[in-house]
Amino acid sequence: MPKLKTHKGARSRFCITGTGKIMRVKGGKSHLRRKKTARTKRLYDDMIPVQPADRTKIKRLLPYGLK
Repeated sequence: MPKLKTHKGARSRFCITGTGKIMRVKGGKSHLRRKKTARTKRLYDDMIPVQPADRTKIKRLLPYGLK
């Protein structure tokens, strides 16, 4: 069987934890950040889990997981 290719955009946007959860960063983290309050900027720092409906699509883009 040929090897499957990893989607490079998905590789940079998602990370898989040791327990198998797929985590992502919120959008809008860097653009127009000067006018946001400090509290709002802190909320962007957290990684949040991906919705269950999207998990199968992302697993297909990342066939071997992430190292």
